[in-house]
Amino acid sequence: MTALSPSAKLSGTTARTPLTQMSAPRSSSAFSNSKPKPTRLPMLARHAGGFVFSSRSREESGRSNGIFSHRPANTPRMNNPLNDLIEALGHSADVKTRELIQEGRHAHLVYYSSLCSDSRIGEHVITPFLENSEMEDFVYSLRTSGAKPTEAGELTSKLTQGYVAVFVQGRIFTLSLTNPTNKAPVETNIESNILGSRYALSEVLDESLNQIRSRYPNPELIAESYKAGRLSKLDGLVLYDSRMAEQGALEEVRKRLKRLHVDTVSSTGELMVLMNEMRFSLFPNMLVTERSDRVALALSEGKIVLLLKGSPSALIAPAAFHDFMTSLDDINNQFWLSYALILLRYISLALTLFLPGLYVSIVSYNPEIFRMQLALSIAGSRAAVPYPSFVEVLIMLFIIEALIESSIRLPRYIGATATTVGGLILGQAAQQAGLVSSIMIIIISTVAIANFVIPINTMGFAMRFVKYPIVLLASFFGILGITFGMFLLIVALCSMTSFGKPYLKLPDQFRFMKRYPRRKGGAV
Repeated sequence: MTALSPSAKLSGTTARTPLTQMSAPRSSSAFSNSKPKPTRLPMLARHAGGFVFSSRSREESGRSNGIFSHRPANTPRMNNPLNDLIEALGHSADVKTRELIQEGRHAHLVYYSSLCSDSRIGEHVITPFLENSEMEDFVYSLRTSGAKPTEAGELTSKLTQGYVAVFVQGRIFTLSLTNPTNKAPVETNIESNILGSRYALSEVLDESLNQIRSRYPNPELIAESYKAGRLSKLDGLVLYDSRMAEQGALEEVRKRLKRLHVDTVSSTGELMVLMNEMRFSLFPNMLVTERSDRVALALSEGKIVLLLKGSPSALIAPAAFHDFMTSLDDINNQFWLSYALILLRYISLALTLFLPGLYVSIVSYNPEIFRMQLALSIAGSRAAVPYPSFVEVLIMLFIIEALIESSIRLPRYIGATATTVGGLILGQAAQQAGLVSSIMIIIISTVAIANFVIPINTMGFAMRFVKYPIVLLASFFGILGITFGMFLLIVALCSMTSFGKPYLKLPDQFRFMKRYPRRKGGAV
């Protein structure tokens, strides 16, 4: 609460009060947003010679400090549109209220701080309230700024579109004061697509939440705050739809956030690793994305989203294996094309995992699988190679992994050129020197291309590692070793869970199929 002097009133400038969240008071735990008790907003008394305004949480309103006058405990709570609106909006961290009082005049503001601009609120609402001594003059000023009378039932939808609700003398006005922080958003660098949005999340929490609320304007979208790291204490948000989110997964997310006993957390990738209770798990249990449209889609499916200050990506939980194999372009294409692309990704995944092992097993143990002409061609190409097939595969896999890693670490403008030239020179020189066969170069190139078909990088990195144990099993047991490795991989995926949900499962009712309209008679 801030008291303004008469000089501030005359100049029309106000000291900005910090916006406090309307949920729970700060606690010592990492999770600072427990469910609040519904109480009435405080009524502020007038200071001598000035006015005061506050933005206080609903739980804090039950305390009296000599300035606030609150309802006695035995007084029944009166229902009014303001209290009903606050209860309807829930305990989201970015739902803010302000109460303005000057010389007996009262006004209340309710808005989303992630969608509305503080400077524009001060210019179009607070400053006119200070400068006009009559409420009708203040209402006239609001109308000239574009405010319109609004029914109480329309307030929740208006607020999710960046409007500010102003309660004045029993009347309600809404005024669009959206935050222009996303005038030049950053384009996506990793998850590129053809038809969808090209804008990525921001490292600033309010800007990321602005994008998400703009794409998912639902009053049931709740944002809960948390702190990550004992020393870093980075601000973060947990987003979920209060109607659709699975409470079991939400409670598990809260518990794991409370159990983070580390000094510093620097990024969402590190947060994902720390929240994975399977310490030696190879596969990611949360989906990492930089796209706000993917976040909005996940929220509509009842998933939980985690944001962290300073990191331009979000974590989505719980995640299933098929989530890592789908792209947002799948919902932008026609039915058969979408499923053909998904099938292409699974075929590419199989090539990445098993093609090097199949080469080793067939050349070393089971050459009878090929036709005679193909077997002789492969044997002729390997005539000059001085070591076994599994050594040849390991050498080429090491070279291609080094090229991929160097392309990531080199500067953007020279990375692609350097790795392309290096790959061509190394491959041609190795084949001419008789160190590897020509068929081996074809196989390794196919594996490298197929690995990049996987849409989510964290899963692509995991599958790059899985193929090495399969090559090792193939070098000892041939086709039987590949079969055994495939069995172990499926068992490992089936035994995993993501925040209480099974990791390897079929898509729920083939979610993309539900998006295509059906004609009369059942035809798609």
